[in-house]
Amino acid sequence: MSAISNHFFTHFNYNPSLAVQSPGRINLIGEHTDYNNGFVLPAAIDKYVQVAIGKRTDGNIHMAAIDLNKIATVSIQNLKPHSSQWVNYIIGVVYQAIHTIASSKNHNSTQLEAINKGFDICIKGNIPSGAGLSSSAAVECAVLFAINELYELQFTKMEMALMAQKAENDFAGVQCGLMDMFASIHGQKNKVILLDCASLDFHYYPLDLTDYSIVLFDTQIKHALASSEYNTRRQECEQGVQRIQQMHPLVKTLRDVTMEQVETYLGPSTDTPPNIYKRCKYMVAEILRVQAAVKDLEVGAMQAFGKKMFETHEGLSKMYEVSCPELDFLVEAVKDNENVIGARMMGAGFGGCTINIIKKAALDAVTQKVAASYAKQTNKELVVYVNSIEEGTHLIK
Repeated sequence: MSAISNHFFTHFNYNPSLAVQSPGRINLIGEHTDYNNGFVLPAAIDKYVQVAIGKRTDGNIHMAAIDLNKIATVSIQNLKPHSSQWVNYIIGVVYQAIHTIASSKNHNSTQLEAINKGFDICIKGNIPSGAGLSSSAAVECAVLFAINELYELQFTKMEMALMAQKAENDFAGVQCGLMDMFASIHGQKNKVILLDCASLDFHYYPLDLTDYSIVLFDTQIKHALASSEYNTRRQECEQGVQRIQQMHPLVKTLRDVTMEQVETYLGPSTDTPPNIYKRCKYMVAEILRVQAAVKDLEVGAMQAFGKKMFETHEGLSKMYEVSCPELDFLVEAVKDNENVIGARMMGAGFGGCTINIIKKAALDAVTQKVAASYAKQTNKELVVYVNSIEEGTHLIK
């Protein structure tokens, strides 16, 4: 039995029906593009959440969070946002599953009756908290995948990803995009996924990391600006679109905008506030950059791919202005190192991690040098995570 199944037995005194592992994710390139209907390039990683589950008959959900050393019980007939956030990541997707089944024209009353009897669930993971690796999405996908298997609900992976996103929006109160859940559930070993956030079409690309490692440098910092500035960036992008729409009514998002239109309608010769111009210029460039980056992967041009990562960071720092001194320092520290082919800040910004592609042979030397420089500069320890690209959400023994 797996370790999570053993934990389940300890808590509930019977063996689980099944166990599931669901990974965290990284995003190689394509930052802040999701809410502009652009492209992202995520992958599932070797940090994960595991759940074990078994059926009940009394209409309750009994939950045990091993890492938090906490338990909770709720009635499945009365699912609503809970005062404990960890509980919301579990019950939010259960609510979405029940609602989806019940609202289907051909809904299966047998499935609904079975899931309404409740279940026991045990959860444990090793995704570092606060590193921007989407532990919440991994929890949601693990739980949803588990109940999908347990009750034979026959949801597709995309349906589950969309339900998990809605659960995060409605129960956890985080207005996130689809990327985190999509990557967690769709991941494939040694492949990245180009997701079109407008059509939800996606395509796998091989990531040949034979000589390289994907390494995260965690600043151990999260500036308070992150959430408010995130909302501001969304508004600035929308304001840019509204200005361009006056001349081009068919434009719906920055995905539809050319760089020529940015310069013509938002540029320095117009009355557009400079911030709106800069945000939109970065965004249009980044959407194009992701499409060019996957062509590099197709031909194994890792150096060219890495150069685009540095360009993305420059745009995020100078044009989109969501970086911070610590993130900039870490990217600058590796910019001229021949053993680092690409680096940039990853995630919403104002702290968190940089993502780096580093030659395996020089990994120890590079990380030691950067860690020493970072400690001297900030008086903080640099936390380093070396990642491999692994399978998405799946059953485990």
